[in-house]
Amino acid sequence: MKDVIRGRVHVFGDDIDTDQIIPGRYLTTRDPEELAKHVMEDADPEFPEKVREGDVIVAGRNFGCGSSREHAPIALKAAGVSCVVAESFARIFYRNAVNVGLPVVVCEGVKEAFEDGHEIEVRLREGIVRNLTTGEELETKPLPDVMMKILEAGGLVPLIKREGEKAFEV
Repeated sequence: MKDVIRGRVHVFGDDIDTDQIIPGRYLTTRDPEELAKHVMEDADPEFPEKVREGDVIVAGRNFGCGSSREHAPIALKAAGVSCVVAESFARIFYRNAVNVGLPVVVCEGVKEAFEDGHEIEVRLREGIVRNLTTGEELETKPLPDVMMKILEAGGLVPLIKREGEKAFEV
């Protein structure tokens, strides 16, 4: 995982819930590749075919509301989504995303600053979100070192497996 993420943007609105991210009818599996085949299909039926490795989701308020299932961020990550930047997140989705190694960034005004297909640059440690298509730059809070450590390891479980108790020393 890099400090700087660049990718193509897919814009979604407010209140995208976990059933829109990965519909409940697919929760009979925990296989990330199988989940990726259906990611976001209830919000955009064409999304599973058009998403590419490194793409970034930009969304409005309350992204990931709904259930507490980890399937949602797992499906996004498995589909190639490299980061989600939203105006706000449901708390449990935010935590689950970090736990599985999917970067999530809160950035006020981001939904209005991007359109589908724009190119984005997200500087996680600096707290900068830049629209490379228009040149517009937004500021946000940099991700804390402990969160960067989890993301760089690929998630909480890989970090603990790799480093044990010393994993949380910053």
